[in-house]
Amino acid sequence: MKITNWADQKVKKFDLRDIQLIKLSVFSFTLMLAKLWEPILSLEWYWYAIVFILATIRPALKMFGK
Repeated sequence: MKITNWADQKVKKFDLRDIQLIKLSVFSFTLMLAKLWEPILSLEWYWYAIVFILATIRPALKMFGK
């Protein structure tokens, strides 16, 4: 069994609370990384906006697509 198939089966068992906790853990890890590695905070604001938009395209298309 491929790792992606295994992970897909496990994720299907998650409920809304599990997904919210994963989001919170990723957000917290990102804040910790920003505190520990200060050069990442020196980027201009629009770089963060570009990353946000690029990361949002695929999920938005899946959500609002046919």
